[in-house]
Amino acid sequence: MIQSMTGYGRAIAELPQKNVIVEVKSLNSKQLDLNSKIPSIYRDKDLEIRNYVSSFLVRGKVDITISIENKEGAGERKIQKKLAKAYFEEIDSLAKELGAENFSTMDAVLRLPDIWSTENTPFASEDEWTQVMDAVKKATENIVAYRKHEGIALDKDLRGNIATIKELLASIEPFEKTRVEKIREKIENALNEFIESDKIDKNRLEQEMIFYVEKLDINEEKVRLTQHCKYFLDTMENEEYAGKKLNFIAQEMGREINTTGSKSNDADMQRIVVQMKDNLEKIKEQVLNVL
Repeated sequence: MIQSMTGYGRAIAELPQKNVIVEVKSLNSKQLDLNSKIPSIYRDKDLEIRNYVSSFLVRGKVDITISIENKEGAGERKIQKKLAKAYFEEIDSLAKELGAENFSTMDAVLRLPDIWSTENTPFASEDEWTQVMDAVKKATENIVAYRKHEGIALDKDLRGNIATIKELLASIEPFEKTRVEKIREKIENALNEFIESDKIDKNRLEQEMIFYVEKLDINEEKVRLTQHCKYFLDTMENEEYAGKKLNFIAQEMGREINTTGSKSNDADMQRIVVQMKDNLEKIKEQVLNVL
């Protein structure tokens, strides 16, 4: 079953003096693009968090956010003076360099992360970190469940569009047969308009007609497009992370549909080809969000 790259997971570690909230969000991306926003007390665990989350999410633009919500009576907020001074000097220097006269350096500093803290220790205890990491695992589990749920809807839409393309391909056949007679009649009428019928070499005309019709034959394109549709469905069912391969198969389907359109030489067939292209575009858009 395919999964969506879009998802959201949340979990809370309830500690004696605070709640630690873990949120994991993801959007579609060609590769894994993972960003984290973690309080300084857990910053030395950043790599551990990234490795764990990336092992499950595999691909997508992923944002990990850990925030602390202090409980009532947990302690007064204190400003980190050394860090605030360093921020102030850097920002003030930049403001002067850019000529930002109406810019309030102090307001900017007070909005920066880690300026305010109620932590009495610069690092988390092992017991606290265990509970926070459990929340990271739970949030990851929740986003995977979300992705699978979204994948069900994607699966349904993709199968529906593939089924429509197959139906449209089958509907070409009646027009394909009458098309040959129309082409033959058109060519013969054009010849008769400029050349007397007794001067036309019927055998040579028949040979040229056969050669021309063979160039417009779309049987190979129909067979290949049918095979691509089957391969697309097989890949959806049997591969855990099918997104990239499905994109490649959709491109091959597009080539066969385009060639069918260029060979059709018939208004009815071309209308059907346009409908197939419309469904294929929907498939391509959906595949971009498949893990």
